[in-house]
Amino acid sequence: MATTAHADAAPPRSTPGYWLAGADGGVFSFDAPFYGSGVGAPGPCAFNLPPPSNLLETMGCAAIASTPGGNGYWLVNSFRSATAFGQAGQALQAGCTSLNGAAGYWTGIASSPTGNGFFVASSNGAVAGCGDAVPFGGIMVPVGAPAVVGIAATPDGKGYWLAASDGGVFSFGDAQFYGSLGGMRLNLPVAGIAATPDGKGYWLTASDGGVFSFGDAQFHGSMGGTQINGLVVGIAATPDGKGYWLAASDGGVFSFGDAPFEGSMGGKPMNAAVVGIATFGSSVPG
Repeated sequence: MATTAHADAAPPRSTPGYWLAGADGGVFSFDAPFYGSGVGAPGPCAFNLPPPSNLLETMGCAAIASTPGGNGYWLVNSFRSATAFGQAGQALQAGCTSLNGAAGYWTGIASSPTGNGFFVASSNGAVAGCGDAVPFGGIMVPVGAPAVVGIAATPDGKGYWLAASDGGVFSFGDAQFYGSLGGMRLNLPVAGIAATPDGKGYWLTASDGGVFSFGDAQFHGSMGGTQINGLVVGIAATPDGKGYWLAASDGGVFSFGDAPFEGSMGGKPMNAAVVGIATFGSSVPG
């Protein structure tokens, strides 16, 4: 299922801002245009059980990604649906490959370089594409094995990386493998992945706020070893790759390198936990 929502907004600013997405479809914008949210029932983040049940679970959203130009974004439902906001709808109008057909639940989303498509990753390693995003394969995660938690695309959209909760990284298409945390002892599971602008490196973030850099990705700091109020759910890199943000489930945002802190939902009332963060040209699911 794929739907498009429309909202008028000013053009995105040239300085990087970011969006946070809640599990209930709430979208919170910080120095970034607001194009609407998925809050409401029935809404894009709700999961309708088949009749005769009328039970509505409204905690369905798992990830957010923006178009490279910042003129729209997508929310992905854990139960395999996507909704576009702003000018991100063309990707859905062009259709999706097996968006509803894979087992597992959707955990990550990454935009194509044109903004006219996106990849979505499933917890069991399946990858689907919408619009001009053409999948290059996936993995088959056995039952009980570490789930896939995120996806990051290469700059030309001809490849991507999948990150698993145990720190494993799997590369497809023209994405090169630069290392992983697979087989290493982690304090908490990996929660997200972000690629460098040239596609020659990537960062992994763990739920405790640890950050691990590979390839040409530079380490700019982390929250590892620091007490935080919520688990880290995602990472987003600045356009020049010289910084990144971490987002936590309580709405906290932590900035490193040249990533400016534009605000957060930390300490503010929310109806559901934050599940992801996205910025212009960058996206990381929770």
